[in-house]
Amino acid sequence: MKAIVQDVYGPADVLELRDVDRPVPGPDEALIRVRAAGAGPDVWHLMTGLPYPARLVFGLRRPKNPVPGWDGAGVVEAVGPGVTDLEPGDAVHGECRGSFAEFALVRAGRIARKPDCLTFEQAAAVPCSGVTVLQALHTKAGLRPGRQVLVVGASGGVGSFAVQLATAHGAEATAVCGPDAADFVRSLGAVDVIDYTREEITDRPRRYDVVLDAAGNRSVSLLRSVLTPRGTLVRVGGEGGSRLFADAGIRLEMGLRSPVAGSSGACSRSYAVRTS
Repeated sequence: MKAIVQDVYGPADVLELRDVDRPVPGPDEALIRVRAAGAGPDVWHLMTGLPYPARLVFGLRRPKNPVPGWDGAGVVEAVGPGVTDLEPGDAVHGECRGSFAEFALVRAGRIARKPDCLTFEQAAAVPCSGVTVLQALHTKAGLRPGRQVLVVGASGGVGSFAVQLATAHGAEATAVCGPDAADFVRSLGAVDVIDYTREEITDRPRRYDVVLDAAGNRSVSLLRSVLTPRGTLVRVGGEGGSRLFADAGIRLEMGLRSPVAGSSGACSRSYAVRTS
């Protein structure tokens, strides 16, 4: 089969199109014919091997899996022993490591049938960003109707899902993005837009129950300054850190700035959520 392959970490120049062996599904695995693959910041981190702590998981000197790709959508080609809820011909999407190839192996528990209303391209963009937003807004922020939600980086993968999820749950989303994306985020449900090229989020007196930062280019202090007294800051991904220590310092600062609530419970909280 044809596949995009990398033997070393580095920029896009390390990627090559090659012929490689088609994988064979093992127990609880399925082989899918890839129709579309997701390409987000997570793929860039795996391609470059940055920040360096990521190499402890994905390979110290070179990638353990030479075929990049994290999300994907396609059609089941074959299933391995123990797979009973999928069969050849099923259209699926989900976590699909090595999706930059004609065929890829997936764990049966990590994929789901593709909704008929989505194209393969749309479905391939959902898994990592969509699950990350669910973790951020539901698990960490406890999203509820009527909440005021500020989404920083609203036009990106995670941010665009965050605007939609907040709106669908009866919250009011304010989107932070560039001028070219203003109409796009409004079409997703944003009730207000802050153009970061013209103003900062602190320029307005408004305060938010939830701030989701998917951009990573603002300080924790600045983000927390626009929270309500009992608001929640959730920072997504590992952007904004160093090559050596990643975002460990930022995560530590967020933890130290989230004191345990006293009897009044009147304190804000901060969480860091890595992309899934």
